[in-house]
Amino acid sequence: MKVSSVTVRRRLLTALIASGILFAALILRLAYVQLWMGGELASKAEDLWRRDIPFAAKRGEIWDRSGVRLTYNISSPSVMAIPAQIKDARATAAQLATVLQMNEDEIYALITKRESKVYIKPGGRKITEEKAAEVRNLVLPGIEVAEDNKRYYPFGTLAAHILGFTGIDKGLTGVEASYNSELNGINGSVSYMSDGGGRVIPNTSEEYRAPKDGLNLQLTIDKNIQSYLERELDQAMVQHQAKNAIGIAMDPKTGEILAMSARPTYDPGNFRDFPSEVYNRNLPIWMTYEPGSTFKIITLAAALEEKKVDLQRDTFFDPGYVEVGGARLRCWKKGGHGSQSFLQVVENSCNPGFVALGQRLGKETLFDYIRRFGFGQKTGIDLGGEENGILFKLSRVGPVELATTAFGQGVSVTPIQQITAVSAAINGGRLFEPHVAKAWYNPDTGQKVKDVEPKLVRQVISEQTSKQVREALESVVAKGTGRPAFIDGYRVGGKTGTAQKVINGRYSPDEHIVSFIGFAPADDPKIVVYVAIDDPAGIQFGGVVAAPVVKNIMTDALRYMGVEPRKDQLAREYRYGETKVVEVPDLIGHTVSDIFEDMNMNFRLEKFGSGDEVVNQAPKAGERVEQGSTIRIYMGNHTDS
Repeated sequence: MKVSSVTVRRRLLTALIASGILFAALILRLAYVQLWMGGELASKAEDLWRRDIPFAAKRGEIWDRSGVRLTYNISSPSVMAIPAQIKDARATAAQLATVLQMNEDEIYALITKRESKVYIKPGGRKITEEKAAEVRNLVLPGIEVAEDNKRYYPFGTLAAHILGFTGIDKGLTGVEASYNSELNGINGSVSYMSDGGGRVIPNTSEEYRAPKDGLNLQLTIDKNIQSYLERELDQAMVQHQAKNAIGIAMDPKTGEILAMSARPTYDPGNFRDFPSEVYNRNLPIWMTYEPGSTFKIITLAAALEEKKVDLQRDTFFDPGYVEVGGARLRCWKKGGHGSQSFLQVVENSCNPGFVALGQRLGKETLFDYIRRFGFGQKTGIDLGGEENGILFKLSRVGPVELATTAFGQGVSVTPIQQITAVSAAINGGRLFEPHVAKAWYNPDTGQKVKDVEPKLVRQVISEQTSKQVREALESVVAKGTGRPAFIDGYRVGGKTGTAQKVINGRYSPDEHIVSFIGFAPADDPKIVVYVAIDDPAGIQFGGVVAAPVVKNIMTDALRYMGVEPRKDQLAREYRYGETKVVEVPDLIGHTVSDIFEDMNMNFRLEKFGSGDEVVNQAPKAGERVEQGSTIRIYMGNHTDS
């Protein structure tokens, strides 16, 4: 079939027009790519070509309240690989394995990954400077040593459960975890351009992004008070062969934790050497148990606030037990305390007397105060792992449950709940949220960035009621079951606690948690200390086991805090066999014969020198020491002095 010239020309024109349209579309597409998408594509290409060598930010230091460094960083580089730049993976793995003491196949698997960079871990993470130098000296293509840090805990186990520890990149427990984002900072890096084979692209520049170091954290903890508390817990564990020991010291007016620890403990710098249940459980905020008689402080405060008792005028007869709902609830003293005032009920920690207070309050009122004091819910302390404790549901509280709750049985609390609630009972009635963070500081300027202010949760009881609670608890230490916590020269208040442990749903006749909570000065508390000892061997009473521990902690803490001794404390009552504290007389100017003839001596004398008269003595006149202590006297003649 013959095609006409017109048809040919028409077809050529159509082809020309189509080609023109396609060419125009291509020009427009190229223009779009170059002009509109150029920046985006260049950025994506740069992301493919760019390689980063990280520079770790310095993690913030952690200080005690006086600025003592409890945790800081030491240089600890890390080894990383850029797989595309490695020329001989097998030989590289063999050489690194020798230096890093890792399995060669394990390293080979890492450095042959299809990734831009990989860390040689675990053996190559946070290594010593000496090992880093060995790696550098190998001069292995594709192997870099990046700057890094690791945590150092200069005081070993001190405050371990508060500080916690870090993993490779973040905090795992304690304040290291609670405040990880603030402490961690932002890492920096050095960036460079490389081709698909990992080779550096010529005539390209490196880009350095400086790391931003984490903030420094100042804690409420005082290193010295922490040391006193831990020393006494160590001694208690040895002396009483206990399963656990727990201690907390708090400023009752702010909720600031001055010290907190538990035994057994661990070293945060070597936490893997210890059982996981030791470093993962912060017993002062995690452990729950029936508190025993320290809980009576809450019942006392509620009864006084509701004006259900007059401690001086109201009396109670204790036959040694009380019948409630068909159950016989016994007093710890066989045969009971007989007739006594309600102040003596508190001094003697008389269970039937506190049952009576609970009955006067009624279950709605008593449990309302228990909850208002913070039990049955977390305190909100800025540490992970806190437990709630357990309270009876009000619908399940009958006469027996009301009675046992009133003296601290049947409820379950944590140590942090206990000390926080008692602090509210004796500080004027204000419940504070406990906390361990005090302030944040800029690591570069040293300037304070933020204060952590005390957080008032609620007013629970009145100042007047709180004053009555303080006075009653001071009487417990001077005249009652808390006498082993009496500190001569200081007004001390406190309460003992002895609770049977619940094992497999039943009360154990042999295992107890014994405790004591004390505070001083009793008229203006500056410190409150709670100690609980789990299943001590032998005698299992809070006044015998835990009260002396609290006494030793508070004695050192009060002196360290600059609290001066006073003479206006309640006089201690002494029982048979207890050693009295007496005042040292002035012996200077007396002869030895005068001393024995004219003075009622409660001391032993140790004589030094020769002469007729005492010219010096130690301890000095007016100091108070235990009866039977030795006084050193230095003899001379009157003219010698």
